[in-house]
Amino acid sequence: MLFFSETLTMVSDTGEPLGELTIDVQKGKYRDELGVISDCLIVHAFNRGYLDNTLCGNSLLGYLSGKMEIMEQHSHEFIKFLVLPMERKTSLVRQEDQLAMTRIVKEGEEMKTEVTFFPWNSIAGFISEAANLVLLRAMGRRQMVPSNACFLALDTEGKLCYSTYQALGFQTIQVGRQQAEVFIVEQTVHSEEGIPMSCQFYLFSDGHLAKRVQVGSPGCCIITKMPILREEDEVEPPPVFEKKPLAWEEDMELYSRFLDRKEELRLCHTSYMRHHPEAALISDFLFFLWWRQAADGVTFAPENFGAFSVADAGQFFFLRSTQPSNSFRSLVREGGAPSCAG
Repeated sequence: MLFFSETLTMVSDTGEPLGELTIDVQKGKYRDELGVISDCLIVHAFNRGYLDNTLCGNSLLGYLSGKMEIMEQHSHEFIKFLVLPMERKTSLVRQEDQLAMTRIVKEGEEMKTEVTFFPWNSIAGFISEAANLVLLRAMGRRQMVPSNACFLALDTEGKLCYSTYQALGFQTIQVGRQQAEVFIVEQTVHSEEGIPMSCQFYLFSDGHLAKRVQVGSPGCCIITKMPILREEDEVEPPPVFEKKPLAWEEDMELYSRFLDRKEELRLCHTSYMRHHPEAALISDFLFFLWWRQAADGVTFAPENFGAFSVADAGQFFFLRSTQPSNSFRSLVREGGAPSCAG
């Protein structure tokens, strides 16, 4: 629900349009330096306009993991002053167990390049500019800011500092001919060297940005057309059908099918037993096994089926057993005559 594109208009304090701000968050793929491809969030933001009749703007392209950890980010800012134009580029790239930052600052013809490495375990909780845009959308959807929301961030000079978020409540704003309620979140970047910089974000219930105000700046960014607020689709539970009793015995057609099927199975079983008499022997064996409660089924089997052996016809097979089964009573009487009792 956080993947969408939005555009706001940059206006002066008198309402004069100065430019546009576009923010886009989408799903994508990222290939790291080892060639491994993984899922990611792609954040692209761009604005271009005029400040005191001076052309300025910045662009941002970031790749984030599902945990909003930075994979790679590139930002570019410029102000086209007539005397001394200024340009600043910052690149952040994760390299195994560290984060590499490259800053290029150009003022006029002078250019400075600075490379800094941050150990990965030292920047736990770091929220990049790209992650900040996604985090604000999540806060807008939840209509709340987590308590003690404090994260690591980078100030304008590329120095690590901390950034805080606080909720400023709700407000009703006018968008065209419509009125809508927005949730206000203020982010403050606390630079260790400079003064804190605060920015207020007015968010709709689906995460769309309605207004952005840089505290102390004469202008702001506002939305000019009410967006279609995105809502999660409610998954309806599957219909439940009550089980109705089936009075099949009272239905002539079903009862007739039952009788036909019953007769079909009976004839099939009878035919099978006719062509496979050994099935009856197995049935008898299991019956006698149960009836005699034989302690050793393996010994009982040859004693049971041995009586049907053609080679031993006319002899008492059980007399040949060196270890008679306890399942049978003794086959030899006290007088020595064999007994068939039992």
